[in-house]
Amino acid sequence: MKKIFCIGELLIDFVAENQGKDLTKAKEFSKKAGGAPANVSCAISKLGGDSVFIGCVGNDPFGTFLLRILETEKVDISLAQKSDTFTTLAFVSLDEDGERDFVFSRGADRELTYDSSYKSYFENNILHFGAATALLGGPLEEAYSRYLFDGLTKHAFISFDPNYRVDLWKNKVDSFKRKCESFIEKSHLCKFSLEEAQLLSGKKDVKEACEVLHEIGTEIIVITLGSEGTWLSTKKFQKTIPSIKVTPIDTTGAGDAFIGCLLQQIAKHSSIDALLADESILTNMVARANKAGAITTTNFGAIESLPTLQQLDS
Repeated sequence: MKKIFCIGELLIDFVAENQGKDLTKAKEFSKKAGGAPANVSCAISKLGGDSVFIGCVGNDPFGTFLLRILETEKVDISLAQKSDTFTTLAFVSLDEDGERDFVFSRGADRELTYDSSYKSYFENNILHFGAATALLGGPLEEAYSRYLFDGLTKHAFISFDPNYRVDLWKNKVDSFKRKCESFIEKSHLCKFSLEEAQLLSGKKDVKEACEVLHEIGTEIIVITLGSEGTWLSTKKFQKTIPSIKVTPIDTTGAGDAFIGCLLQQIAKHSSIDALLADESILTNMVARANKAGAITTTNFGAIESLPTLQQLDS
């Protein structure tokens, strides 16, 4: 089974309690571990995969808390870094349908520095790039781009999730699109929300959006559609894969559970050619990943809500 290296941010989510989406009215917050790549690494590990997290936290109690959470979930944190900059924080609010809004206070996540020794670990493995904060400049963005190059030279399978956050890209949407394109071009698999696919392609129709994104370069596209399931697209076929029915409480981490479950399954296959050769293989993988995402929405918090193998198989 291939190792899966998840590269990007690890942060504290302060989730507002019992006030809906208006953060101005929030008085109480619960501390949760967060950050899309970290969530993905935990999702993989919970399902029996071999995940490694590459990111940076502060040399402070919050950073220690976060790394302990990953260790508890059996994620390899040997390549994680610590900085004297304070750990990144996100303040999160939820509406009655479990949908989220974010305000970020950035810190140590941006301080991840490139380490050339990591390159040797990437040989024929999987690299997943979760980009919520990674394209905002600084050492993290430089490291991110160099690890992408290293992964390609080491014949790694490349996965990319842009994790678009409005609060982080106000008045900079064109820059976000431009920076994402180089990752879409070089990735074997891209996971988008419908909003992200429309934004990055300039097309409202999901099929037309995928045509544009395939032209940029990626071979496999999955577009999560919430309760409607996932749109799966390759250069040979496109279809909607339905999800299971649940009553959502908190959608935080659902997309991360989805892509983590999908990557954990891909890690068992020898090559991308094997995945693309049989339409039913990818279809079944996405259906299982849909279930993982749906289960995650039925509880509060991302990491603690990620399904185990037993839950997924029941």
